[in-house]
Amino acid sequence: MTDKGPNDLEETIDKLKKQIVFLQGKCRQAGEAILDQEVIIGSLRKEIDRLSEENSNLELLAKGKKNGKG
Repeated sequence: MTDKGPNDLEETIDKLKKQIVFLQGKCRQAGEAILDQEVIIGSLRKEIDRLSEENSNLELLAKGKKNGKG
């Protein structure tokens, strides 16, 4: 069995500090990606609403033509 000395503990602490920095960076990247996705989702929702309204208008026009009103 080998005894772990203060150097081993310092190395472990250094590794954990590096891991913390790495994970913080990854969390920031994930946060930025989430914000980007929220912007994209918002614009897609607007586009869906616009297309839905356009579809409704086209359906009304088609019904009017079938009933001899167009």
